[in-house]
Amino acid sequence: MQDRLALLPDVLQCLDGKTVSSKEEWLAVRRPEISELFREHVFGREPEGKPSGLRFETVTEASALNGAAVRKQVVIRFAGPNGEGSFPLLLFIPVQREGAVPAFVLINNRAQDAMDPASPMPNDPFFPAEQLVSEGFAAAVFQTNDIDPDVDDGFKNGVHGILDPISEPRPANAWGTIAAWAWGASRVMDYLETEEGVDANRVALVGHSRGGKTALWAGALDPRFAMVVSNNSGCTGAALSRGKQGETIRDINTRFPHWFSDNYKRYNGREEELPVDQHMLLALIAPRLLYVASASEDQWADPVSEFLSLTAAAKVYRLFGLQALEEQPFPPADSPIARGQTGYHVRTGLHDLLHYDWRCFIEFAKRHMS
Repeated sequence: MQDRLALLPDVLQCLDGKTVSSKEEWLAVRRPEISELFREHVFGREPEGKPSGLRFETVTEASALNGAAVRKQVVIRFAGPNGEGSFPLLLFIPVQREGAVPAFVLINNRAQDAMDPASPMPNDPFFPAEQLVSEGFAAAVFQTNDIDPDVDDGFKNGVHGILDPISEPRPANAWGTIAAWAWGASRVMDYLETEEGVDANRVALVGHSRGGKTALWAGALDPRFAMVVSNNSGCTGAALSRGKQGETIRDINTRFPHWFSDNYKRYNGREEELPVDQHMLLALIAPRLLYVASASEDQWADPVSEFLSLTAAAKVYRLFGLQALEEQPFPPADSPIARGQTGYHVRTGLHDLLHYDWRCFIEFAKRHMS
């Protein structure tokens, strides 16, 4: 594993060759450099700032989970150069609480039923609202397809169709669908800052698979998220690209050409030429809480590469005087490990988001955000 780490770009070495040695230098110089490299070469350039006409409409508010929570359906509305758009957010807030509570926000790229306020699945493994509320957390969920469709539609629909300039050809560094979903996560955060039942300073953003890639990019861009959770995010998520097993950059760009900028396709089969690797994305979360989770049978995502990436980000946490998981043997399955601001587990089983994963996320959050 040490050999692989030696091949990585140095997260602390600036473009001018200098190495940052303080948190001040990281924040002023190296962190902005890395963010720009990911924008230019991977995710694309998102619109800056909040959209015009941003407003929030509570559509329904009712008792839920046998009286343990208040369930709100909120519509987040916005406007852009090409019209108006909106997407729904479902939120469960514990009734028994003292003041505002911490929250988990799930980027939902799966079960549409979880977004149905008439018949939610309160303890579905993918979005266990009942479990979260019982532990004292608010539980929020939004659907990726409600923000931008997960299809190669030429970026004509969803938030791209509303916010993008109408011009051809589209720039090679224009934002892709993952960046659009990350944009949506920040709009959810905009709303939570107005919700009196939620402590907006204690919000954890969670994503699985493509949602995990989204959570990492959203957390990198938006420091308001106090905790970021990547579950089975794999290629262009938590997993290192150099030396990765399973899915490669060529694979992901071929199957999902709309997820990233066109510039990213230049690195198909040329991972070693990419000026970043995923440990640098994870490092952008520092000094905040970061949890990475894998599954033992998910070799397409490559658990070892996800773990190595997390440990390679530790040197940035050290700049802040904080502890994080550093180089060590890969842990056995179902044995969560944590050190300071970062945590990791590899669960026995397949590519999925299950109650066991949530239990690990909750316990980590309770240690740091209670």
